[in-house]
Amino acid sequence: MTPGLQPGFDPPALLRRIVAATEYLITTTSGLDDEAMRAPSLLPGWTRGHVLSHLARNADGGTRLLTWAWTGEPAQEYPSLAARAAQIEAGAGRTAAELVGDVRDSADGFATEYSRMPDDAWQHIVQWTAGQEHPAARIADARLCEVLVHHVDLRVGPAPDDWPGDFVADELDVVTVALDKRVDSPAMRLHATDTNARYDISINDDAPMIRGRQASLLAWLMGRSAGGDLAADNGGPLPTPPFLY
Repeated sequence: MTPGLQPGFDPPALLRRIVAATEYLITTTSGLDDEAMRAPSLLPGWTRGHVLSHLARNADGGTRLLTWAWTGEPAQEYPSLAARAAQIEAGAGRTAAELVGDVRDSADGFATEYSRMPDDAWQHIVQWTAGQEHPAARIADARLCEVLVHHVDLRVGPAPDDWPGDFVADELDVVTVALDKRVDSPAMRLHATDTNARYDISINDDAPMIRGRQASLLAWLMGRSAGGDLAADNGGPLPTPPFLY
């Protein structure tokens, strides 16, 4: 564990997980042809090509933030949110080989820069494009989330039930805290029936209790599932969470 950071933060172990998740994604997408890359992903308006283009540019942005953390020289994740969107769009129409190769090369660059990080650099504060400021350790957690969640978006095999249990538990903490801060989040209580964990979002006296397995709750909150295997105690329809990412 790196001193001064959350218990359990183990940079080498986390990098191994990121690399393994990325290799799995590359394996499942390497057999896709150009036409398959134009097929819709789970994300509205995005093809598989958009998702892979985003994953590659996300790795590049993460690499720049890692460089900032260990050198002390500020570096932009992206020039702007508009530039980020333009980069993704510009790369989405490439051939299948180009898209998968870009994911592989950018991931290799991320892993190389990650490996250069001294222990104390993980505590350095860096700023993401939208203005959020966090210790550099968040870069590692965020990259694992990007790879695991967007692999599901590609519709090439993995489903939310395949996400590792510890990832799901950690990400539920992150997502419910983020939704609780949103003014457009409907009030709800959540009960993960397989772990007995409970979460409150924008709570009020009329907030329904939503029950289901933790992976199902996370997939629904992140817009990757309609919540068909969840149930509200009041017998009514599920509320509609705002889109996060």
